[in-house]
Order: sequence, then C-alpha cells, then structure tokens
Amino acid sequence: MSSDLISSSNLFFFNHTLTFIFGITTGVTIFTILRTLQDFKATSQQSTNNAVKTVADQDAEYIKKRIEADFTISRETLLRVTKHIVMEMKRGLHSDGQTLKMIPSFVTNLPKGTETGSYLALDLGGSNFRVCEILLSTDGTRVRCRQKKFIVSEELKKGTSEMLFDFFADAVDIFIREVLGESTSDFNAEYKKLGFTFSFPIKQTALNQGTLMVWTKGFTTSGVVGKDVVNLLQEAFHRKNLRITAAALVNDTVGTLISHAYSDPQTNAGVILGTGTNAAYVERIENIPKWTGGPVASGKMVINTEWGAFDEDHIVIPLTKFDKKLDRASNNPGKQTFEKMISGLYLGEISRYALVDLMKTGFIFKTKNLEDSLLSKPYHFETAYMSRIERDHSKDLSDINALLGDVFKIFDSTLEERSVVKRVCELVGLRAARLSAAGIAALVTKMNKLDGCTVAIDGSVFEHYPHFGNRMRDALFELLGISAENIDFAQARDGSGQGAALIAALADNV
Repeated sequence: MSSDLISSSNLFFFNHTLTFIFGITTGVTIFTILRTLQDFKATSQQSTNNAVKTVADQDAEYIKKRIEADFTISRETLLRVTKHIVMEMKRGLHSDGQTLKMIPSFVTNLPKGTETGSYLALDLGGSNFRVCEILLSTDGTRVRCRQKKFIVSEELKKGTSEMLFDFFADAVDIFIREVLGESTSDFNAEYKKLGFTFSFPIKQTALNQGTLMVWTKGFTTSGVVGKDVVNLLQEAFHRKNLRITAAALVNDTVGTLISHAYSDPQTNAGVILGTGTNAAYVERIENIPKWTGGPVASGKMVINTEWGAFDEDHIVIPLTKFDKKLDRASNNPGKQTFEKMISGLYLGEISRYALVDLMKTGFIFKTKNLEDSLLSKPYHFETAYMSRIERDHSKDLSDINALLGDVFKIFDSTLEERSVVKRVCELVGLRAARLSAAGIAALVTKMNKLDGCTVAIDGSVFEHYPHFGNRMRDALFELLGISAENIDFAQARDGSGQGAALIAALADNV
C-alpha cells in the first residue's frame, strides 16, 4: 500500500512537471512565433516603403529626363544660333526691315574720361523708372551719383502717352525737390541737360530724336508708337514748367556700354539681361551700308541690335510647347522670340507652363487640384522664385516646400515632387544662359574681337540669378574654344542711367 501511494505521488508530480514544462515551452514558442511575425511584418513594411520610394524616385527621374529633352540645347544647335545671329546682324546693317533692326545710335565716340559737368539722366527699363544726377569731375572720375527710383504701374503701362510722360515729369520734379533739395525755380535757373534712356525699339534719326517702333516688356501705352519720344518728354516738361533739355536719347544697352567704357577702354559691347534683353556694340561705319548720315570722324558707330526679336521666323531655335503657349498668350504674339526665352519677364512663366503641364498629366501634385493652387495664375510664378528654388541645397528641399505652400497653396509636397520643380527651373535658367552666350559669341565674332574685349552686362537676371554668369561662361567656351578666355564679362550695375548722362556730356562737349 505504501508503495502504491509513492507511485501515485510520483506520477502526480511527474504529470504536473510535464504540464509546467510544456506550458513554459509553449509560451516561449508562441512568443517566438509572435516576435518572428512582427519582425517579418516590419521587414515587409520596410521593403514596401523602399519599393514605393524606389518607384517615386524612378518616376521623378523619368519626369526630369522628359523635361530635359524639351529644354536642352546642344552645342551644335548653339553654334547654328550664333552663326544665324551674325548673318541677321549683317542683313540688318545692310537695310531696314530685317529681323534684327541694327539701329544706329548716333553715338560715334566713346568717353575719354575727361568729360566734366553735372547732368541728369532718366532711365525707363521696364517696371522701374529712375531719375539720376551725375557729377563728372575734372580728373575724369564720377564723383557723385544721386538717384531715386519710381515704380511704373500696370495702369501706366496700359494707359495713354500723356499719363506716362506726365508721370516721368512728375518724377523729375519730385527728384529735384526731395533729392537735390532745390526748388523748381532755382533748378530751372541752372538749365540742365539730360540723357533719356528709353529701353524699347526706337528708330533714331538724331542723337536726341527717335520714334518708338513697337512696345515690348508688357507695355501697350497708347499714343506713343510712331511718335518722337523726346518730343513727348519735352511736352510733359513744358506742362510741368521744367526747364530741361533732352540732349540725348539712349537705349539702355548703349548706355551700359558707354558707362563701362568710361572706366574700361576695352569695353566694346553692352548687354542687358533683366526684365528684357538686348545688346549694343561698336561697329565700323564701312560695315553699315544703310547709314546715310554722312561722314563720321571716328569711323565708328554704336549699334543697338534689338536682338530680342531674333528668330521670330522660328528657323534655328527649337521651341517647346510651353514657349508656344506663352507666345500665344502674350501682349505681342509672334514677336520678341529670343527675348521670351531669355528675359526675366518670361522665364518664370515658361517654368509655370511646364509645371502646370506636369500637374495636369498627373506626374506631380497628383492629390492637388490645379484650380485650388495659385500655380494656375498667369505670371504668378515669378523669375525671382526660380532663383530662390535654385538656391535651395537642403537635403529635403525645405525652402521649396515652404515656397510651394506659402505662395502657391500647394501643401504636403513630396521630396521627389520638389526635386522635379527644382529641375524644371534649372533647365529653363540654363537654356536662357546658353542662348545669351550664343548672342555674345555672335557680337564678339562680328566685331572680330576674339583676341580680347570686355562685354559690360547689366540686369537683374545676370546679377541675381544663381549660376547664370558661370553657365554663360561655360557655353562661351563651347562656342569659341580657348578664345573665350579673352572675353571678359563685367557687371555694370545701373550702367544705363549713368551712360545716358555720359552721352549727354559727350554731346555737350562736341
């Protein structure tokens, strides 16, 4: 009996021990299985995320390559553009009515540094109007330059000639009183002479006479085309009782050239890369068959090319569908083709058209409604925003993200979408720089200055757009080879206004 009890007890203990061990083993096994499942789920989720990210990256790269195909201009195309510009320059010098107007400026001398006196300058370049006073000393240095800037409203751009030119006269009156600290009567007693920079296509008939051929840069002011703009200005001065004589009518590129030549005698060309674009250069009189103004003692003439109109017949520069859309919606369809691919007025709008197209086709901002974003608003994507976008080198492109949200109401963009936006801006800006370089290469080639010259450049795009000058320089080497080392790009800030005063001084000292 005793042994039966022991056996029963042992059996009871053994069974419970097995149960306990099995319970522990089962618990460990279940825990292990659950842990394995969690690890698998996490790994699977990570793989899924990586796959999604890879797809997004691939989509972004595909989109970028698609846009690159639209906006990339090869070296071969640039060479053709350069040769075609030179050919059109020669045609414009031979006769009127050509694509490039090649307008004689009646400026036949460059400054020597000995010009003296006090002169006013007015400078209308686009959205800004400046009034300047420049005092030239006897030792040939610019000792004082005082100026005041005024904003030209959209109402004035689309108003009447009297409204616009009265605005100019009022600005001069304000400048006299607020900047010079003189009364109108005291100022009138000095009888100032003035240089007027008017940065639009002018048919110039004398140094201080010229009629507007066509408005550009978004202006449509009535009663100015076909009129002598100096007469319109003098009439406005008369209405405001201002005793001022406009001694010189100057294009901004001519003014930029003259201003920089005052300190650098090697300067033979002036280029504007800002709201609009244009170029001027020094040409020999014998190369201007259409010149009928008689002998020129210096044998030279500064020519205003009006190169913004280059390739209006669409022969050599490939146009994207975005360029064509911009042109159709512009104030001057079919005109200023070169300018619409280069200037600050249009670069942002080209980028906007490209981004809208990508949005409509579902490549970017797929969850966003175009009409709810300000990307649908014409000219709301300013060229200044392109500059800001290109300057964003952060890992997550955070400033682009902020810009899209704050300015365009596009929130929660992905990194891939922001990278596409940046690439669009880079390509539009790069194309503009390369085309600008082709224009400069044409000027240098036409002047036969491959052995060396200075090109004075003014304008907000050249000055403020990231990498623009370096991109131009790289393209110039593609076009001119080692000779590009001999060509200097010189920043000529506010050169157009100072150049106008210098040209008035040149006229005064003749």
